[in-house]
Amino acid sequence: MSLNVDEDLVTEMEEAPTLAPSIPLENVQEMVRNDPLHVPIGYVTSQEELEKANYMPHLSSEIPVIDLALLSNGNKEELLKFDVACKEWGFFQIVNHGVQTELMQKMKDAASEFFNLPIEEKNKYAMVSSETHGYGKGCVVSGEQTLDWSDSLILITYPTQYRKLQFWPKTPEGFMEIIEAYASEVRRVGEELLSSMSVIMGMRKHVLFGLHKESTPEQVQGLSPHSDTSSITLLMQDDDVTGLEIRHQGGWVPVNPIPDALVVNVGDVTEHDVEVEPLDHMIDSHNPKLFQKVRYGDYLRQSLKRKLEGKTHLNEAKLKESDLRNQDD
Repeated sequence: MSLNVDEDLVTEMEEAPTLAPSIPLENVQEMVRNDPLHVPIGYVTSQEELEKANYMPHLSSEIPVIDLALLSNGNKEELLKFDVACKEWGFFQIVNHGVQTELMQKMKDAASEFFNLPIEEKNKYAMVSSETHGYGKGCVVSGEQTLDWSDSLILITYPTQYRKLQFWPKTPEGFMEIIEAYASEVRRVGEELLSSMSVIMGMRKHVLFGLHKESTPEQVQGLSPHSDTSSITLLMQDDDVTGLEIRHQGGWVPVNPIPDALVVNVGDVTEHDVEVEPLDHMIDSHNPKLFQKVRYGDYLRQSLKRKLEGKTHLNEAKLKESDLRNQDD
């Protein structure tokens, strides 16, 4: 199971986004309760795919850890670490981020309590057929894809005008208020990270944020390999569960949780960056423009119409070979 309270900082669009529909499926928790030894064939990852994965747990200790307090104060050494983390990993953990431990624990506890509710109660917030909001399973676009062994609660929190409060659970008591408080704090952290990202990209501190406005275990995968379509994603892990693995140097590295730390994923929009296109000052004769100009809402919708699989959606936004040759001419 997973809770995805969407803390992605997204680009403002002209209209509230309608996310891609997902094929409705049976609840995974209920399948386990009814028959804990049976995994339906649609969820089983092929042996070929399992053998292709290059598992590299020995690199877990090398995943960068960034001190956000130092970073926000412009510490040069921390900025350099941050630059390397973004360029070479695309993932890192942050400590000293200012989000209270008590609030983080409340969020974990409330999420756990929600997923332990009877299915009848959780289904009050079930995803509707037209969009990916609420309780269920998103990004199921084909009956032929290998399915993720997980259930989700997906909520857009920012921009506030895109919230759909009918999908925000009223149980357990106080859950909505906890989500609001946690999302507000993570938004603050995201703003600080984007400011530092502007600095390492050679821009004034607030440029990037200015572009974002209110806006059987060995046989299955909890979530398919994918890259995020956001600018940055902030993730709170369970301290006792190492579930997240990241792609690095052609292999998969488990992210060992650091107590009270937040995991940060540098998403595709920062790579593609907002309408979204590469930043002018980063394009020259040695660094040609690689991506076409797109509306972020269209890019997001298109990505959700595909199975989660690596960076396939980002590759679709790349300029064609003929366009690249024209730049040289």
